[in-house]
Amino acid sequence: MAQGKGSGEGRIALVTGGGTGVGRGIAQALSTEGYSVVITGRRPDVLEAAAGEIGGRTGNIVRAVVCDVGDPDQVAALFAAVRTDFVRLDLLVNNAGSNVPPVPLEQWNGIVAANLTGAFLCTQHAFRLMKAQTPRGGRIINNGSISAQTPRPNSAPYTATKHAITGLTKSTALDGRMHDIACGQIDIGNAATDMTARMSTGVLQANGEVAAEPTIPIEHIAEAVVYMASLPLSANVLTMTVMATRMPLVGRG
Repeated sequence: MAQGKGSGEGRIALVTGGGTGVGRGIAQALSTEGYSVVITGRRPDVLEAAAGEIGGRTGNIVRAVVCDVGDPDQVAALFAAVRTDFVRLDLLVNNAGSNVPPVPLEQWNGIVAANLTGAFLCTQHAFRLMKAQTPRGGRIINNGSISAQTPRPNSAPYTATKHAITGLTKSTALDGRMHDIACGQIDIGNAATDMTARMSTGVLQANGEVAAEPTIPIEHIAEAVVYMASLPLSANVLTMTVMATRMPLVGRG
């Protein structure tokens, strides 16, 4: 199997929510660039299948580690495994997340844990590792989503956490400066995944109508993340929006 070559050769990346959808696409693109990649999620069978398929295609190391990023103990174990197996971490992609309509308090807490607390915990552990390693530093990329800018109807829990991710990104970018840690955010508009499959049949719009929306291939998102990750630590994409050109976001619809 041919070895992947590119800007990531010899570097280590961790992608949360890396077993399916956008996370899997990002993991595959990074592996193709030569990164050794660790993917995490809550379903062992899905993770192992993704790791086997991606590693088989690229010839590079893809490791699956089961982790609920909302659980502090599991996140600590995840980063201990990364440190033991790879010594360092060059790139963290905080991608894991959950999206459901307005929900009871118990489910609200679960969404906050998956979308926001998990990103914070992973960022905290990444900082500790990146500050101590030689050479020092690294990069963190957060999946903010279009909902970090503009809400959809009936999306309060998801939108609230994604707006908070923007604050986390900016704080991380600021606090990371003195440690050579860069942090940016990618806001994604309608990548074609299982989660967005309903877009083609119609989703509720702000004016109360139901309308179909266009989607874009995951590969475009993955390529954007690879670009962000390819920059030297002296440069940073703080925010990037990648969206279907005709999706109803800009202006009044």
